[in-house]
Amino acid sequence: MSTLTAPIGIRSVRGMDPWTPDPAENRSWADAEYEPENSADPDAEYSSADEWQNPPSADAGRGRQDAPRPAGDAPRPARRHRARTSWKFVTLVTTVAVVLLVGLISSIVTVVAPGKKGHPVVGFVPTGATPEENGQQIATAFLRAWGAGSIELAASYTDSPQAAEAALAAYREGLHLRTLSGSPTGATRLTDRAPTDTAPPETASTPRVKISVAVNAQVAASADTEALSGTWSYHSSLVAYQKPDSPAWSIAWAPDGLAPNLTATTHLAAVPVAPTATSVVDAGGTSLTSYQDAGLNTIAGILKASPPQNLGKPGLAVELQSADGTPVKGSQAVIIPPVDATLSTTIDARAEQAARSAVAEHPQSSMVAIRPSTGQILAIANNAGFNNFALTAQVAPGSTAKIISAAALISHGVLTASTPVECPAVYTVQGISYHNDKGESEPASTPFSYDFAQSCNNAFSQWWQQESDGRLASVAKEYFGLNQPWDIGLGEAATYYNQPAGASGSELAQNLFGQGHITASPLAMASVAATVANGTFKQPILLPGAPQIAAKPLPADVDAQLKTMMRAVVTQGTAAGLGFGPTVHAKTGTADVDNQGQPNSWFVAFDSAKDVAVACLVLDAGYGDEFAAPEVQHFLSRY
Repeated sequence: MSTLTAPIGIRSVRGMDPWTPDPAENRSWADAEYEPENSADPDAEYSSADEWQNPPSADAGRGRQDAPRPAGDAPRPARRHRARTSWKFVTLVTTVAVVLLVGLISSIVTVVAPGKKGHPVVGFVPTGATPEENGQQIATAFLRAWGAGSIELAASYTDSPQAAEAALAAYREGLHLRTLSGSPTGATRLTDRAPTDTAPPETASTPRVKISVAVNAQVAASADTEALSGTWSYHSSLVAYQKPDSPAWSIAWAPDGLAPNLTATTHLAAVPVAPTATSVVDAGGTSLTSYQDAGLNTIAGILKASPPQNLGKPGLAVELQSADGTPVKGSQAVIIPPVDATLSTTIDARAEQAARSAVAEHPQSSMVAIRPSTGQILAIANNAGFNNFALTAQVAPGSTAKIISAAALISHGVLTASTPVECPAVYTVQGISYHNDKGESEPASTPFSYDFAQSCNNAFSQWWQQESDGRLASVAKEYFGLNQPWDIGLGEAATYYNQPAGASGSELAQNLFGQGHITASPLAMASVAATVANGTFKQPILLPGAPQIAAKPLPADVDAQLKTMMRAVVTQGTAAGLGFGPTVHAKTGTADVDNQGQPNSWFVAFDSAKDVAVACLVLDAGYGDEFAAPEVQHFLSRY
């Protein structure tokens, strides 16, 4: 704390009570006598005998030396006529300078002066005519020091400097404080006798005052100079009191004096406020909720609550946080509102209407359509109550997974589309026998592409040893982008297809024809068809420009063979005669489920002429060609 000369009217003189007027103070400066240069006592009486002692060798006033005296001349006394410079004059000048220096805070200064019993008085001594004025003066000093960044000085005006300084530093750090200003707006005498925090009880000699203050703090979202910043304006209050047996005043330290509701265990933080989506629409501007689809309604709700970061403009708020950074509920004050905006998705109105019409054919149906060239999701449709099975289903994909199995067998050099592969009616692995669904079989001369078209299971199960050690699972991820989380634009990643990498023996034999512990959703299987259509995996996305994970392109010869095999499904396989056009490639799927009356019906397809891929799932329905396939044909005929 600085030690300053007392203001006019408050004298600090050794041996004299500083609060008692000096009788010599009214003495006229014109009456001052000459003063000996070496006098130790500024009030000592003048002595002419002392005036001749230690005469100066030069005229200090003019800066020239005396001329030499003739020999024999007696020395002459050099009478000094130095005007007496009183210590009172020095005090006056210093006091005026200090008062001007602190910004004309009336006569507010901090003094160290003798008390009434000879002990030093340390603290802020105001000069107001009332306790209310004194309280406002110390509050002004505190706010000015705080605003100037002198938190140590500001803290010294309180009765708990260490705690105050720590809180002021935390305020500056948590809010990334740029500037601060504050001023008192009123003062009220506290007349109750109970002590307030650290302040003593109210008495005539120790008045207490509550000072209302207005604060304007420019805060920022981060310490970066380019960070979003704004002014937080609020009101708070301080309690000031006169110390017992002293003219000095102090501020009773309390954290909420800095900001309302601040405590010793919380801190303030400036945080960005994300904008919200005023509405979530399809690619043409139609609200997703207008389609009355459970899946789209859920998606719209998620996107409205947590829109992408590039939507609109973020705002800025100040909030209270606990020590671990958890926001205190209800404490956030928005100082710059975010700019909300409409959020557009990739949903195509024509595709969505066609999909909604298709799934209406059977209950428990769900469908997803994708643009293979971009990965954009064109349609999500459900006819399963409030369920969004188009995205959330986790069921065995049945024979639609044979697309991945075929890609693995071909890319690993096990066979080609034209390789003769027998499909026995029964195949046994590790004591477990697998029967083709209808007991059908194919002879050893059957091309593998025909086995695929007829969806003969044991043409696949027999290759489990060649696809052991995670080889099948690696193809699902390496070429089809599966077996890993995707964020389609909803802010959270999810895995829509799971092929156990550790599968072996009988489990792996089942996985090769799409059963066992393998699970998939219509979104994932539509992506499988889209990958074959495009030759390269494009991660499905709901928001234009959303990030997409990548995968290796399918080897050209592998992709060509897969296209041939999927076309054979339509021309001579399980989907023949269902009315699909000349550019449609497809795969049926039927997945048995334990303790379920009927198998789940699957169908995936792509139409190369329309740049669209689609997958349909009908739960607890029957064969893929009887339920899911007609729905896909319905969709493609209307899109």
